[in-house]
Amino acid sequence: MSNLSALGVPRVQLRDRLGNGIELVLVQRPLDRILAHTGYSIDDVVDNPIAKHAMIGYYKLFRQVQRGCEIVDLERQWNP
Repeated sequence: MSNLSALGVPRVQLRDRLGNGIELVLVQRPLDRILAHTGYSIDDVVDNPIAKHAMIGYYKLFRQVQRGCEIVDLERQWNP
């Protein structure tokens, strides 16, 4: 029961149980995620100006949200 939080949900343990020092890295590919979200292929983006502008808009939105998250994380580090 010590593994449960106050809400009764099990806590997630992120440390390596085997102790072998292997760290998994997840590569994020924002353009692939945006393509999957919009349903366009890379050929559509190259050939179609509407698809190109939609991709640019979604990418700018992604960058703005990512930058906002980085700012909040830095503020939390500076002001504990």
